[in-house]
Amino acid sequence: MSGHSGQSPVPVESNGITPFQQMVASCSGALLTSLFVTPLDVVKIRLQAQKSPLFKGKCFVYCNGLMDHICVCTNGNSKAWYKAPGHFNSTLDAFIKIVRREGVKSLWSGLPPTLVMAVPATVIYFTCYDQLCAALKVRMGSHADEAPLLAGALARVGSVTVISPLELIRTKLQAQRQSYRELSEVIRSAVQAEGWQSLWRGWGPTLLRDVPFSAMYWYNYEKGKAWLCEHYHTREPTFAITFLSGAVSGSIASIVTLPFDVVKTRRQVEIVELQEMNLSSRASSSTLTVMSRIVAENGIGGLFAGFLPRLIKVAPACAIMISSYEFGKAFFRKHNQERLLVPQQTSNT
Repeated sequence: MSGHSGQSPVPVESNGITPFQQMVASCSGALLTSLFVTPLDVVKIRLQAQKSPLFKGKCFVYCNGLMDHICVCTNGNSKAWYKAPGHFNSTLDAFIKIVRREGVKSLWSGLPPTLVMAVPATVIYFTCYDQLCAALKVRMGSHADEAPLLAGALARVGSVTVISPLELIRTKLQAQRQSYRELSEVIRSAVQAEGWQSLWRGWGPTLLRDVPFSAMYWYNYEKGKAWLCEHYHTREPTFAITFLSGAVSGSIASIVTLPFDVVKTRRQVEIVELQEMNLSSRASSSTLTVMSRIVAENGIGGLFAGFLPRLIKVAPACAIMISSYEFGKAFFRKHNQERLLVPQQTSNT
């Protein structure tokens, strides 16, 4: 009896695992992805910094494939992970020289700012997606195939809305060189100056990029996974199937949404640099204005700037994240089934 009562919280619509177990699986996936992809970004920023040295108050983008972070160059400390000295000839040369001079650990020196945001955002996003997708498939009937599209979009709206103020607060703390103890003062001054809505500054352009990406990613992922399972005559997707489906769907979504990514990055950098100069972020340009300016300055090609670096980073990040998440879910599903079988076997004997 106790075995059955222990299993009562397992929801059938979530394929035999609890929301908490989904959170654990997505959390481990986010950690694993960050560990794999962060060195690529640390090296990329070092290469960029030597081409155009970062000065005090200058912003740059740090992204590990899961989350974007706007970082502000605050001082001349050569130990800072984005300001280390040294001339690098190529990506491989940068990897070798950084490891030789500063040790292997320095390749993960950008990890803390990512984990602060990436882990909670990923947990909210993946858990919401699974719960929404399961519920929508039941309600959409003959249109159940489109459930991942809608669930992916809604889950992203939720995670972006929750994380947006946290990201803005983190950026303000860094820009003003304040500690987390002064957090309430940072929030109060921001709200007094520009109202509560100021905490969601940049929410619009973030949604413009992330919602279409998420909708396309999940739809293509589920379709690709189903097709590969059918092709290889397997009911349960293997690690290789989820990895390949994640990489391909992530690549397609990142290429299509790249113009929104370029605009969003420009807007975020502009907002933070205005704040650094103690100017109101209301003076920042709108999404449409930024897009028009990019096209006027660099042509249509300007909207696809950074195509290869984004693809190289997003494809493996999506593949690692989804395959580790699916692996975690499969582990918990098996664990739950075994727990259900124990009381049945006991009663039979």
